[in-house]
Amino acid sequence: MPRKYVILLAISLSIIALDQWTKWVAVAELTTRFEGQETFGARLDSFLGAPEESGPMGLHYRPRRMVTVSQDFFRFRYAENPGAAFSLFGDLPKNVRGPFFHLITLGAVTLILLYFRRLNPADPTHRWALWGLPLVLGGALGNYIDRLARGFVIDFLEAHWFHRAYWPAFNVADMAICVGVGLMLVDGFLRKEEPSSATAESQAGVKAGGAKAAGVESKAS
Repeated sequence: MPRKYVILLAISLSIIALDQWTKWVAVAELTTRFEGQETFGARLDSFLGAPEESGPMGLHYRPRRMVTVSQDFFRFRYAENPGAAFSLFGDLPKNVRGPFFHLITLGAVTLILLYFRRLNPADPTHRWALWGLPLVLGGALGNYIDRLARGFVIDFLEAHWFHRAYWPAFNVADMAICVGVGLMLVDGFLRKEEPSSATAESQAGVKAGGAKAAGVESKAS
């Protein structure tokens, strides 16, 4: 197997595993979902199975507590996101939201794989995409597992600024997608510079050729 596909599998599968494990811990520690379920099998069925109808707070799993890391900046709090990363498109009707995200995710995965095939690990300018695309793929599939299993994504990380400004709740998959997109932006910037360098070299070659031709004509005269 080519090295670049080893990188793709290693990073994307690691992100999926880390994402699902942290969501499991969040459900176990922050909600009552696993109460009364002593075996791993029972908890796994509960974790991946269809959830109950949403309660008074609009949540399918009842929160039990939150963990404050910094009173003014960060805490772990259970949240559910029926939309995309950072709650985008969460207000779409349920019968529209499901098919919409299925198409978006499958389309994104297809584009990622097609683009990844074109990468050359030996080209230094491709290294950003070589690491960025697997991060985006792992994050997208991590959240897609949530949608397939229960129709919403589990979030549990909440950043805020002195309770005056709040960033939408997020998870490990969201972070992987953001970092991956950032690397892809760097990749796009570097690739944009490539034609400029090639053009400059071409122009330099034309000038050199012109100077050489002028020198020949001078000698001939």
